[in-house]
Amino acid sequence: MAWMYILQCSDDSYYVGSTKNLELRFSQHQSGKGSRYTSGRLPVQLVYCEEYDRVSDAFYREKQVQGWTRRKREALINGNPELLPVLAKKIFDRSKIKNNSVVIGENGG
Repeated sequence: MAWMYILQCSDDSYYVGSTKNLELRFSQHQSGKGSRYTSGRLPVQLVYCEEYDRVSDAFYREKQVQGWTRRKREALINGNPELLPVLAKKIFDRSKIKNNSVVIGENGG
């Protein structure tokens, strides 16, 4: 098994990684040996993870999520996948996103 994970750092930033052993990797991050980025932003908190059968799939997902905006990562963390298509657009109408939910027209469209 392999994992893609998101950590929230003490400065409120996010770190996205992948690993074969989530428990060990989280311990490494907490001890300051996980990455240069997280070592200066301790403590960290695991806020999201996805499990994969193959390491290559977890690594691919890591790279995908690393390219996302903060709002898009937070939609994933908060369990709001319906926001991802709206947030994926480079320019989007912020009025369609209200209180972490997509505003749909009165007729459902």
